[in-house]
Amino acid sequence: MTDIFHEVEDDLRREKAKRLWARFGPYVLLVAVLIVIGVGGWRGWEYWREQQAAAEGDRFVAALKLASESKHDEAIAALNDIAATGSGGYPVLASFRAAAELAATKKTDDAVKAFDAIAAKADTPPLLKSMARLRAAMLVVDTSDLAGMKSRVGDLAEVGNPWRHSARELLGLTAWQKGDLEAARGYFQSIQDDPETPQSMRSRAQLMQDLIRSKIGAAPAPAKS
Repeated sequence: MTDIFHEVEDDLRREKAKRLWARFGPYVLLVAVLIVIGVGGWRGWEYWREQQAAAEGDRFVAALKLASESKHDEAIAALNDIAATGSGGYPVLASFRAAAELAATKKTDDAVKAFDAIAAKADTPPLLKSMARLRAAMLVVDTSDLAGMKSRVGDLAEVGNPWRHSARELLGLTAWQKGDLEAARGYFQSIQDDPETPQSMRSRAQLMQDLIRSKIGAAPAPAKS
């Protein structure tokens, strides 16, 4: 009798399974197909992205090769093309390198405009924004007045800013060239006082302090009463 009950239970389970499959089977198959398609589509997307990144990298390397061969105009054109049509992080890198090529070929005004444009773009990473501002400032240090240099890098010279050493040096050099020796001395002193100043920059600041002292001369002795 027990065997009969087991057989009946087995039949009921099979019948229930059939009904469940008839009701939900198509949905199960649909979900399975969608999963397969999704995984395949994702892998296809990943492959396409990898191919695109490799192609962009090849274009960038080819442009750098032109620059290394002193084919500057061709390099600039290739870099500008990547900046306009590239994807990922290559456009901003290409823009930066194109500006550097303009500077290297003494096209200073164009280089300054290019670096300024990089710094002004909203999607430029903060690190490259600051670097672009400093590069532009370096190119105009011989022609800028102190107010102009402050507008370019004044905030970068503030305490705690990672670019403060370079910014203070540019401000000090500008003040020196414009004859504002007290301002120059203050900037170079701030470089020397900063414990995190690189040694090479500290040495240059000391040299400039010596030049400033030679210009200013010894302080006059106080008048006798």
